[in-house]
Amino acid sequence: MMKSFFSAAALLLGLVAPSAVLAAPSLPGVPREVTRDLLRPVEERQSSCHTAANRACWAPGFDINTDYEVSTPNTGVTRTYTLTLTEVDNWLGPDGVVKQKVMLVNGDIFGPTITANWGDWIQVNVINNLRTNGTSIHWHGLHQKGTNMHDGANGVTECPIPPKGGSRIYRFRAQQYGTSWYHSHFSAQYGNGVVGTIVVNGPASVPYDIDLGVFPITDYYHKPADVLVEETMNGGPPPSDTVLFKGHGKNPQTGAGKFANVTLTPGKRHRLRIINTSTHDHFQLKLQNHTMTIIAADMVPVQAQTVDSLFLAVGQRYDVTIDANKSVGNYWFNATFGGGLACGASLNPHPAAVFRYQGAPNTLPTNIGTPAADANCMDLNNLTPVVSRSVPTSGFTPRPNNTLPVSLTLGGTPLFVWKVNGSSINVDWDKPIVDYVIAQNTSYPPQANVITVNSVNQWTYWLIENDPTGPFSIPHPMHLHGHDFLVVGRSPDQPAGVPQTRYRFNPATDMALLKSSNPVRRDVAMLPANGWLLIAFKSDNPGAWLFHCHIAWHVSGGLSVQYLERPNDLRNGFSQADKNQHNNNCNAWRAYWPTNPFPKIDSGLKVKKWVGEHPDWYIKN
Repeated sequence: MMKSFFSAAALLLGLVAPSAVLAAPSLPGVPREVTRDLLRPVEERQSSCHTAANRACWAPGFDINTDYEVSTPNTGVTRTYTLTLTEVDNWLGPDGVVKQKVMLVNGDIFGPTITANWGDWIQVNVINNLRTNGTSIHWHGLHQKGTNMHDGANGVTECPIPPKGGSRIYRFRAQQYGTSWYHSHFSAQYGNGVVGTIVVNGPASVPYDIDLGVFPITDYYHKPADVLVEETMNGGPPPSDTVLFKGHGKNPQTGAGKFANVTLTPGKRHRLRIINTSTHDHFQLKLQNHTMTIIAADMVPVQAQTVDSLFLAVGQRYDVTIDANKSVGNYWFNATFGGGLACGASLNPHPAAVFRYQGAPNTLPTNIGTPAADANCMDLNNLTPVVSRSVPTSGFTPRPNNTLPVSLTLGGTPLFVWKVNGSSINVDWDKPIVDYVIAQNTSYPPQANVITVNSVNQWTYWLIENDPTGPFSIPHPMHLHGHDFLVVGRSPDQPAGVPQTRYRFNPATDMALLKSSNPVRRDVAMLPANGWLLIAFKSDNPGAWLFHCHIAWHVSGGLSVQYLERPNDLRNGFSQADKNQHNNNCNAWRAYWPTNPFPKIDSGLKVKKWVGEHPDWYIKN
C-alpha cells in the first residue's frame, strides 16, 4: 500500500513522465507614462502630487497611508474596454512550435493590459466568439465590493457567456491600486490563452523614476490545457515545454523565438510589475548581479524590503523596484524551480529574459551568474503592509466549522480527486449560487461546497490543513476572491518534497507561531506541504466568493470551496440592472447548453475531451 502511495506521489510531483481601449498612445517623442498624464483632465493633473521624488503622495487627501477599504478617490472616470475571444487552429507559438489550438483575447496570447487610476470605474464588454466553450472572466485580486455579480466566476456568480457571439458587460470600481491580471474561470480555459494583465495606478511606498509596466511570467505548453487537465486526472503534471516572459521565449532545442528584453536606464530606479499567470509552475526569480526591492504584494503596498531573489507562486504579483546602478551591460533574469520539483518543472533548462542597460550592445549576457536560493515553495512571511491591520488571535480555537482539510483521494476513476472538507467541488453552470441567493433558497447542492458566513464585519478565521491524514502532500497556492486575507500563521518550514514531517495545528504549541499585529496580507498564499495555514478575513463584503488552489489542474479536480458571505445583505444589494443582465445571460446560456455536444468532465472552474489529430479538436464520450 505504501509503495502505491509513493508511486502516486512521484506521479503527482512530476517525477515520472506521463477591440480594446488601451492605455493612452504615446505622443511623438514623449514617454507613454508622461503622455497618459498629459491626457488627464487639467484639474486632475494640477491637483496631483505623485512625482518621481514622492510616489507616496497621490492627490489631496489620498496617499500611501490611506486605507483603500475605507476611502477611495471619486474620479468620476469610467475606463471602457472590449475583449473579444477567438479560437485559432495551427497557431505558430512564440517558441516556433505550431499549436493545434489556442484561444486568444483580441488576437493575442496575452490580452491587452487594462489600465485605470485608483478610484476609476472599469467597464469591459466581453464577446465570446469561441466555437463551443462558454467563458467567464475573473478580475483577479479586485475585491468587487458591491459588485459580486461581476466577479466572473461561472457557476458561482454567473452563468457562462455562451459561445458564437455571446457577450456581457462587467463593471466594477478600482477600489484598490497596484498590479493584477484577468483570466477565464471556465474550466482550464485560461491555459489556452484567455488571460491578460491589469494596472491600477496609485501611490507607492518608495520613489522611482520609470515604470516598466507589467511583466507576466507563465508556464507554456504545446498541448492544449484541456488535454493536460485530463492527463493530470490520472497522472502527474508534465513539465512545461518552456517559460514565457512577457509573451516571449527562446526554444532551447531549435533556437526559434526570442528572449524578452527589458531596458534599464543607467542611474535610474525602475518599477517592475511581476505577475505569475501560470497554470501550474511557481518560480524563483533572480536578476543577476542586482537586488530587487519589494514595494507591493498582491495589490497590498508593503514597506520596502530588498531581496536577492524572489519566490512567485501561481496567481501572485510583486511590484519591485530595480536600481540600474551596475556597469552598463546585459544581465540574465532567470526563473528556476525549487522544492524538489514540488514547485514545477520545465523542459527548458534555463528559462530567462534579458535586462539590457541603455547603451549596452545588443548581445546576450555572458555571465551565467548564480541560481536563486531554494525557497522550498514558501512565501516570504515577513512582509509589512503599509496600512496596518491587527487581528485578535487569543480566542482562536480550531473547530470543525473553521477547519478546512485538503485531501487527495487516490485509486478511483479518475485516479486523482482533490477535496476540501471531504468534498470535491463541482459547480452547476446552469444554476450559479447567486440564483439560490436571489430565490432565498438555502438548499445548496453538496457539491457546491458552500460555507455560509453570516457574521457582520467580524474577523473570521480559517485553518487549512494539507492532507493531514495522507502519507504525502504538495504545496498549494490558495487564492481568495473578494478579499485580502491576513496570513495569521503557518506550520514550520520544511522541504516541499517527500519524505515529509506532518504538522497539524496544535493549540498548545502553535498559538505562539501566530501573528496578530499587522501580519502579511495578500490574496494568494502557499499552503505548505503536509502543513497548515491560518488565514483571517473580515466579513465586510457580502458575496459568493471562491477560495481555491490556483493550480489549474487542482481546482479543475475539485480543490475549492465558496464562502457565501452575508447572503441576505447580498440579495438586498443587487441592483435591478445587475439582476436583469444576470438573468439574460443565464437564459442565453441555458438555451445554448443543450446543443453543446461535449460533456462537462471537471469542476467547471478551471473540459472537454480532445484527441490529438481530430480535425474538430473535441470529441464526444
